[in-house]
Amino acid sequence: MKNRLKVLRAERNWSQADLAEKARVSRQTINAIETGKYNPSLELAFALAAIFETRIEDIFTPDPES
Repeated sequence: MKNRLKVLRAERNWSQADLAEKARVSRQTINAIETGKYNPSLELAFALAAIFETRIEDIFTPDPES
């Protein structure tokens, strides 16, 4: 799954730790999502969409190569 998390975070000048605090997860979790090593749970995906005030589909998209 591809994601725009790093771009959205950078647009707001947030560190991974800043976003992790807002999402109530570890910085390592944010890093793993951004690097494609971990796909978030549906609950976390909804939380991230709410934080960025956007739709889940605007953050996460299927990766046709997987």
